[in-house]
Amino acid sequence: MRFLLLLLIALGPVAAQAAPPQILLDVARFRNLNKVEKGGEVEIYVTVPTQPLTYRQRAPRSFQSAATVTLEILKADGKSAYREVITLRPPVLTDTTIAIKNPQSFLKRIMLPDGKYTLRGTVRDQYRAANGETTVEKPLVVEAPAGVFLTDVVLLSRPAARSGGDDNFSRGGYRLTRVPGGGYSRGAENIFFYTEMHNAPAGQPLRVHYHLTTPDGSAADADATLTPPSGRPTTVVGQLPLGPLPDGPFTLFIEVYGGPGNNKLLAGHRVIGERSTAEYAPAGAAVPR
Repeated sequence: MRFLLLLLIALGPVAAQAAPPQILLDVARFRNLNKVEKGGEVEIYVTVPTQPLTYRQRAPRSFQSAATVTLEILKADGKSAYREVITLRPPVLTDTTIAIKNPQSFLKRIMLPDGKYTLRGTVRDQYRAANGETTVEKPLVVEAPAGVFLTDVVLLSRPAARSGGDDNFSRGGYRLTRVPGGGYSRGAENIFFYTEMHNAPAGQPLRVHYHLTTPDGSAADADATLTPPSGRPTTVVGQLPLGPLPDGPFTLFIEVYGGPGNNKLLAGHRVIGERSTAEYAPAGAAVPR
């Protein structure tokens, strides 16, 4: 009987950590190029850190966690516009005491008519009953500004690479590796970014100004020239060095100038990220199997 009790304890869940599970929702809105069905294409990049998850022993030196993610988009009247449940099963570990456990990420592209919505993401630790669920909500507005405009800016962990593929991680002819939560940790020397410019005058060279700043006044700037093509959005990709910028939040401003001398502001957008040189994270979150 004593042997059986010890065996049950050995095969039971690894002691749960006090912290509840975490979920990061990164949302980027792009325009639907279908002229008949107007609206937006919303990219939702979901990241679940596996560090707080409970690991269950499957066999000697074999541990695994599991979580479910429920993604919902609610209309302004509370009715559902989208709902899906995804199961995540991180890779098996031989030792749960290791300091680094890779996060699990996936990306969903959803077509939505213009309007106001609420994005809701819920993660549930499948091996923990108490304190095992976390819900995050974000307001979501899908609309097309008048005139020249930039879509949401996506922060990347590596340069946007030319790609002929057509999958969820490709956009505008580039392969994009997103930064979960906009966080750049130890070892990151540059930020990389991607956005799209719409309704710009075709064939006219424009000046694009990049401004990276932090609350303490530290800043970095760069300029580039783009000539928009006819009939399709202009992809805007680039990078800026983090250099001596301090830890903490930073804001990247992207501004497009045209007109005489390229001095008239046509469009602008910004994105907020975070730098933390005291923490380590993999260059890109692992895609769930």
